[in-house]
Amino acid sequence: MSELNIVCLDLEGVLVPEIWIAFSEASGIPELRRTTRDEPDYDKLMRFRLNILREHNLGLKDIQATIATVDPMPGAREFLDELRTETQVVILSDTFTQFAKPLMKKLGWPTLMCNALEVGPDGAITGYRIRTEKSKLSTVKAFQSVGLETIAAGDSYNDLAMIRASKAGFLFRSTDKIKADNPDLPAFDEYDDLLNAIRNAL
Repeated sequence: MSELNIVCLDLEGVLVPEIWIAFSEASGIPELRRTTRDEPDYDKLMRFRLNILREHNLGLKDIQATIATVDPMPGAREFLDELRTETQVVILSDTFTQFAKPLMKKLGWPTLMCNALEVGPDGAITGYRIRTEKSKLSTVKAFQSVGLETIAAGDSYNDLAMIRASKAGFLFRSTDKIKADNPDLPAFDEYDDLLNAIRNAL
């Protein structure tokens, strides 16, 4: 067992519901249900989303109002609290600081690395800033470059690179297609099972 571990977790779909799906339901715009589970190209997905927001004259405050009603998945806070007693944990997400802050409070303020939105004076979302190219994979490699061993878990296409680059990696509550396309990756649907798998990898 190495003491030099860090666990890298995805946020949406793993610890909290998908924000864009929640906003799709709240706004009545079904096109906004598309996520990184459906579209591997993140830039393409975000351009699609921003175009829809502009068409419907929706801004940051509209999405934040929905986020205020979103709670972590049942058991997520307890899973995270228990995991953090045993090893270092960081959340690597393609979400945005303006979305994530209320959710981090509900999760007990874990460390989060994510992106940022560009917002105009009128509250319209005009663009976004990606923290770094291939941010999840780049961050895992950066941790490894300073002597840490990474263990990763996520549910979407954009998690696969960090999962495969880590000494142990797991799919959690992923789609049937992603699981079928990656049959070598252990896949779990319950926090207790994921916690045990991470413990065994530490």
